[in-house]
Amino acid sequence: MNSVLQLLLAGERLDTAQMAQVLGIKEADVDVELSRLKSEGTLLGWRAILNPEKIEDGLVRAVIEVRLSPERDGGFDRIAERIGQFDEVESCYLMSGAYDLLIFAKGEDLRSIASFISERLASVEGVLSTATHFRLRTYKEHGQVLKDPGTNGDKPPVSP
Repeated sequence: MNSVLQLLLAGERLDTAQMAQVLGIKEADVDVELSRLKSEGTLLGWRAILNPEKIEDGLVRAVIEVRLSPERDGGFDRIAERIGQFDEVESCYLMSGAYDLLIFAKGEDLRSIASFISERLASVEGVLSTATHFRLRTYKEHGQVLKDPGTNGDKPPVSP
């Protein structure tokens, strides 16, 4: 992995002058490398790491395991691409093991996710079964441990 990409993945968003200073190269070289990474599709965008407990977006998030019957001459790719087009799907991964796709989905409430799964996802040709798990709390997001400043470190809360 090149040094500009490593720097981007390691921490906060720096401007190109700051990146150049940290890497000991010219700012123009950083600009060229960023342009190259974007044009070849390696760098797809910038993403902030948010604490879901603090943003209160009211969305329910679920992890859905999907078993598929692969298509002839297309395998899992066309089915996964079709499923990835649904607005509810945030991420979709091909997996090895007990299921074929791992989907991260969002909805306004439990009912909207259940409706998405039963009416839209399960009806996609090639979908054999689904298993849904609802996210209750996030402890770590993209390498960042999420701690409530009011908690006492590693000690669990004690009830009276």
